[in-house]
Amino acid sequence: MATSLAVQVALSIQGLFANSLDVGSAQYPVSFSPTHNLTDGTGANQAKQLWTDTRTLTASASENLDLAGVLVDAFGNVITFTKLKAIVVIADAANVNDVVIGNHATAACLMFFGAAAHTAAIKPGGMLVAVAPDNNGFPVTATTADMLKVLNGGAGTSVTYTIAIIGV
Repeated sequence: MATSLAVQVALSIQGLFANSLDVGSAQYPVSFSPTHNLTDGTGANQAKQLWTDTRTLTASASENLDLAGVLVDAFGNVITFTKLKAIVVIADAANVNDVVIGNHATAACLMFFGAAAHTAAIKPGGMLVAVAPDNNGFPVTATTADMLKVLNGGAGTSVTYTIAIIGV
């Protein structure tokens, strides 16, 4: 049976920036909510595959997520991404160390990184969201550019993170 996917990636920033003045006050309300809707398919604003998980890395540990042919979706289907349309990584608030992504030695999926050696550190309680809804997405190439390295940014304690990857 064929699967289909419809997903919304949204971010909401709601706030009030205020300042007490000598006489009166000034306020600037902020409301910013970008949303990306992806329908089933392989083109712009489309995706066909979704992988999610909550994972724990022991102190100083790392793991390599193979984006082409190893991960399994919620229905038991092996996923072979060729383009990533969105990635969300959330570091558990109880973490002491950062969750670090990137810097796979031989087959890094570059996504938004400028080079294979680059990394992004996600602070405890923090999140990283990257969306590439266009036709190209973030390219994934089996065996040469398909690995996402995730590592515990320190020693002494484990880290937990939740990840969602959406793509074609």
